[in-house]
Amino acid sequence: MRHRNKINHLGRTHSHREAMLSNMAVSLIMHKRIFTTLAKAKELRKYVEPLITKSKDDTTHSRRTVFKNLRNKHSVTELFKEVSQKIGDRPGGYTRIIKTGNRLGDNASMCFIELVDYNELMLKDKKAPEKTKTRRSRRKSETTAVKTDAPKAPASPKKAVVETPEKEAPIEEIVAKVEEEAVEVVEIVEAVEEIVAETAEEVALEVTEPEQPIEQETPVAETPVEELPEVPTEEASDTK
Repeated sequence: MRHRNKINHLGRTHSHREAMLSNMAVSLIMHKRIFTTLAKAKELRKYVEPLITKSKDDTTHSRRTVFKNLRNKHSVTELFKEVSQKIGDRPGGYTRIIKTGNRLGDNASMCFIELVDYNELMLKDKKAPEKTKTRRSRRKSETTAVKTDAPKAPASPKKAVVETPEKEAPIEEIVAKVEEEAVEVVEIVEAVEEIVAETAEEVALEVTEPEQPIEQETPVAETPVEELPEVPTEEASDTK
């Protein structure tokens, strides 16, 4: 009868079970995640989490205690140097079990077991700020209306700010600037009138000058071409 005996022997002897859990703990520390059955993962969690808690106190005694269970110096150094720094602020719950379904051969339930602080995807999801839902209530609107209707208290004399009027320019300076601009405008108008008068005189002269008659070209007499004497041919010279 197994009354008050909750240990899952996993169908193995004591020595075989301890060796298997030690080997699985070494793999979990070195690789940060392993794939196994759900029953083994639950027993591994009970076995490895006390060792991880022991690694927070980096002393010779704690190192020897962990090495007695793991029997692997590489995993011990990894646990005390790397893993202990990651889980330093965590009070417990260093592992996570993720179920993946049943195995095809014997229909055993399978799962992943991993170290919590080494899953970056899960850490990002937790760090993302949650959106808070806002609801409109009548009570808040009524209280705000009452607050707005209440008379405002007069401002204290210390906080009151007196606005100083800007200094306007004297009238004499403004009049002098206007006179200067008027003189410049008059000069520009006079220059434009002179140019217009000169152009008008040139146009009037061109209109009054009489048009000179175009000289007609005298036709050139054609000279008769003199008739050239006939050139004797070779046959006439031969006969002579």
